[in-house]
Amino acid sequence: MKTVILTSDAGFDHRVPPPHIETPARLRGVLDAMADTPSLSGMERIQARPATREEVGRMHTSAHLDAVFNGEPASHEAFHGFDFDTYMCRGSLNAALRGAGAAVQAVDMIMAGEAEAAFCATRPPGHHAERNRPMGFCLFNNIGVAAMHALDHYGLSRVAIIDIDVHHGNGSQDLAESEPRVMFASIHESPLYPGTGMEDETGLNGNVVNVTVAAGCGGDAWLARLETDLLPRVEAFAPEFVFVSAGFDGHRADPLGGLLLDEGDYIRAAERLCDLARKSASSRLVCCLEGGYDIGALGRSAAAFTETLSRGQGSHSAVL
Repeated sequence: MKTVILTSDAGFDHRVPPPHIETPARLRGVLDAMADTPSLSGMERIQARPATREEVGRMHTSAHLDAVFNGEPASHEAFHGFDFDTYMCRGSLNAALRGAGAAVQAVDMIMAGEAEAAFCATRPPGHHAERNRPMGFCLFNNIGVAAMHALDHYGLSRVAIIDIDVHHGNGSQDLAESEPRVMFASIHESPLYPGTGMEDETGLNGNVVNVTVAAGCGGDAWLARLETDLLPRVEAFAPEFVFVSAGFDGHRADPLGGLLLDEGDYIRAAERLCDLARKSASSRLVCCLEGGYDIGALGRSAAAFTETLSRGQGSHSAVL
């Protein structure tokens, strides 16, 4: 697939109090691994624009926007906490807006025919942010903002969010609960934070699919459930655009999860996602970085995943 990479240097300005595990080193690890991957090293890293308040407001309530827009502390040394693990510092608002903006910009580029697939390498992550609550390291739900942009700005009828992070994307499910044009489908470890995403949670409109796996699950079993229990449900929904919350904390080296995946499993997952996007969504595919907390494993997995997107249909990666 003709693939682009969007990122933002603002992601390095978002800091959290130590010993918090969601650090700027995560973004540096991803970008360095991509630079070390020959097929990706020549690709331009497009610096994302910030999302507007209106764009973010398609996903989040006014109260949520007010809390984040007004949440930065006055001092560069201070932190503002929304809960025990979700913080802002000076610079966090710009980082969060550019994370959401990268996903929106990726939609615009794909709808304009400038790309087929995009990987948004930004931080903070997004999939735990609910419509009215920042949580789980996340300030804005980047993938949800992009999904609503595709629906409301471009007039699409159905989009799908597929979440492969080891943790359930409760914020994205929160969107699907109130928006029947969005299918949310997640494969995640359970039990695990945030404690949501049971398989009997199917949404008010039957547009939620949760596939749970236990700690110790290896790549073959994980992929079998992805292929058998998740992807066919998404294909039946017939989405016109596919979004992926691309978390890599299912890797066996990750300190926050208990799955036993490796880079090869993320390559195989990317292949399946490319196939789905080609068959169901005219090759429209936007992937946003979520979790992954072992820096080496995260970088290698994200680079392997993105390299697979770039060769997903035999066309060459784009340098824009």
